[in-house]
Parts: sequence; C-alpha cells; structure tokens
Amino acid sequence: MNPAFELSEYQRRLTKVRTAMSDKELDALVIGDPANMNWLTGFDAWSFYVPQVMLVLHDHPPVWLGRQMDAGSVALTTHLGSESVRPYAEDLVQRDGVHPMDAIGTSLAEFHLEGKRVGFESDTYFFSFKAVERLQAKLSGAIWVDADLLVNWCRAVKSDVEIEAMRGAARIASHVMTLAVEHIAPGVLQCDLVSKVLAAQVSGVDGLGGDTTALCPLILAGEAAATAHPMWTDAPFEQDQTVALELGGAYRRYNAGLARTVQLGKGPQKVFDTAKAVTEGLEAVLETIQPGIRTGDVHQAWQDVLNRYGLTKESRIGYSIGVGYSPDWGEHTVSLRANEQTILEQNMTLHVMLGMWMDGWGIEFSETVAVTESGCESLTKFDREVISV
Repeated sequence: MNPAFELSEYQRRLTKVRTAMSDKELDALVIGDPANMNWLTGFDAWSFYVPQVMLVLHDHPPVWLGRQMDAGSVALTTHLGSESVRPYAEDLVQRDGVHPMDAIGTSLAEFHLEGKRVGFESDTYFFSFKAVERLQAKLSGAIWVDADLLVNWCRAVKSDVEIEAMRGAARIASHVMTLAVEHIAPGVLQCDLVSKVLAAQVSGVDGLGGDTTALCPLILAGEAAATAHPMWTDAPFEQDQTVALELGGAYRRYNAGLARTVQLGKGPQKVFDTAKAVTEGLEAVLETIQPGIRTGDVHQAWQDVLNRYGLTKESRIGYSIGVGYSPDWGEHTVSLRANEQTILEQNMTLHVMLGMWMDGWGIEFSETVAVTESGCESLTKFDREVISV
C-alpha cells in the first residue's frame, strides 16, 4: 500500500489547516473524525470504532494516537514517520474500568500543552462525550476550544488531484447504476440486487478499484418509498412498482452519489408528471451553480420550478461531498437550502439531491458535481429520466 497522493498534496492540506488554526489562535488541534485524518495525512484503516485521535501542531508533523494493533497503517497509508505514531496498549480496548483516552491524554501531555489553546472536534460520530471528558481531564491545564468543522471547511474546496479522485468515484457510481438498472425486475429480491451493487462498488470500473462507500445503497420501493432513507429488505420488487435507487461509488475514500428512479411495468401518470418537475428542477439547479453564488440562490432555482408545479419539499437539495467513512459521505459544511448564505467556490464538489416522497411512492434524481470556473461539471453520467423496465 502507498499514500493516495504525493507528499506535496498533504503538505498543502496541512498548511491550510495550520492557517485556519492560526485564525482561531489555536496552538494545537485534536481531530476525532477519521475522514479528516484521512484527508490531512492519508491515514486509512477500519480503526475508528475504538478511540483514536490525530494531533496537529504548528511545529511538528501530525501525530496519530490510537490502538496498537492499528499503528502499522500509519506507515502503510501516510508519509508520516515513526515520530508521528503513539499507540496505546491492547489491554485498554473495551475493558471495564479503564478508557483508552486516558493513555492518549498521557501521550498528549508530553507535548507540553499546559496553558495552550487546544481545539477539538465537538460534534463528530467517533469522538464520544466520555472520550472528550477523559481526554480533557488528563489535560486539564490546557485551554480547550471548540474547533468543530475547522478541517471540514478546509476540505470544501478541492485541489485538482482531488477532483480527479472524485471523477473516479463518479465513474464507479455511474457503472453501479448501470448494473442496478440491468438487474432490477419484478420478482428480484431487494437484497439480491444490493449484493450486485456492493460487488460492483468494490470491483470498480476501467481499472479503478472501488472502496466501501460511506453511505450504504438505499432502495425506496413500495411503502418504503414514502421516506428518504429506508434500508433494503429481502422483499421482491413488484410489478408496476416505482423504485428510487440512491447508490454511489468511492475511490481513494472519495465518494460520489447518484440517484435515479425506475418504473417496473406500468406506472401512474403522476409518477411521470412529478419526475418531469424534478428533472426540470435539477436542470435549473445545475444551470444556476457557479462560483460566487449563494447556496440559497441555488435552492431558489429549484423552488421556482416547484412553485410552477404546485409541489413542496422542505429538506435541503444538496451538500458538500468528498472523503467519507460510514455512516455519512457528506462533509457537514455546504448545504443547498433556502436562505443559506454560503458562497460557492470553484472546485467545491456537491451531491445535488432532488427527491419527492409521496404517499406510497417516491422520486429521486441526483448528480455529483464540481463547481467550475464558470458553472459546474456533472461528474456522474446517467440519463435523467424515469427508467422504464
């Protein structure tokens, strides 16, 4: 194994994070989100189910602190040296009465953080309340500062090599959707279709090997289509059923989402009428996206189409996407939502996700796009119409 990118790319990212730290007057930053660790250094392992953090300082390479069993992944996936590896003992893992964050705190204390402003990620899936408490207790002399999403915002604007990785993820996603449409049919079990989807996601396409996507495949069929994120079952697809598929691809941990709607047999006219509104709205949104525009104005392009068709949708219609681990491929920063003031910048990547969830059926269409110098590029490639099977 080798790091996903050249050392210079990770140095660029580290400089960006250190600049953001300086803006917040932080002497150190403790990262708990595995996606942020990966983006900053390349560190890649299924090690985030136990406590681990990464320490960022201004005058020392990033330091990974985690389980001893996973320490080898630092050398395999990053450009970091041995001075950046601080493992804790195996007998601390999931053991009553002790917590690995005590050992991590002891290691961090060696960096003389007393009286220093130490930022930490306060709202990430993998940095629990207990973990933060134990860590801060070990470093009670530090001044702890909420620095949630600091790294996430640094990730929002991609480099050119990241855009290429996103293109790879999008090619896999488009291939996966093609395969899903080829195999879906009345009588096919949902779980059997998903097994083919998962295999295609991992095998990749055109020499690009795939990763596990940060969001599992979603199938909206029958009654489950009235909600947005149902899990697949072992039920068969049915004749005349409307099915929305939200799938994706991942390459070098970069994720791309793609959603389409399939009509099995004859469907009611309202399905096609609603799909016409959704696809028209998608085109309007993609035509509106460009550098310098507010995300709320992008949403308004969608809302204008809904108003003409007499439809309503309360949820956001897109978000920043990139490096991700389960359970979410969103970057938790940019949102395409009414009245949002975030300004789009060139090389931001977005999952533009448009859906209408009705009584007993649903419609979904989405694209993963990159903001270009004068507009946007759709990275995913698939016909934007209801697919009749």
